[in-house]
Amino acid sequence: MPFKRASCRVEMDYFLRGSFLRGTVESGCTEVRTRFEVESKAPPEAIRHVIRMAKKGCFAENMIQAAVPLKSSIRLNGEPLAIEGIG
Repeated sequence: MPFKRASCRVEMDYFLRGSFLRGTVESGCTEVRTRFEVESKAPPEAIRHVIRMAKKGCFAENMIQAAVPLKSSIRLNGEPLAIEGIG
C-alpha cells in the first residue's frame, strides 16, 4: 500500500496529586487520544483497514482499554521485600 506520509500523535490527560511525604500521593489518567495523519493515494477503505489493524495490534492501546493484572516484586539487598497494598 503506497504511503506518502503517515504519523501518529498520542496525547493523554493525567494527574498527580497529594503528597509523597504524607503518604497521600495519587496519580491517574482520565483520557488518551490518538491522532493519525496519512497522505496516500490508497482508497479510504484501505486506510481504514490499516488503522483498524494497527489499533487492534497495539499493546499499549489494548492495555489501556482492558485493565490487566499488575504484579510487582521488590528485592532489598538481594532478598524479597513484601509491601502490603501494592500489586
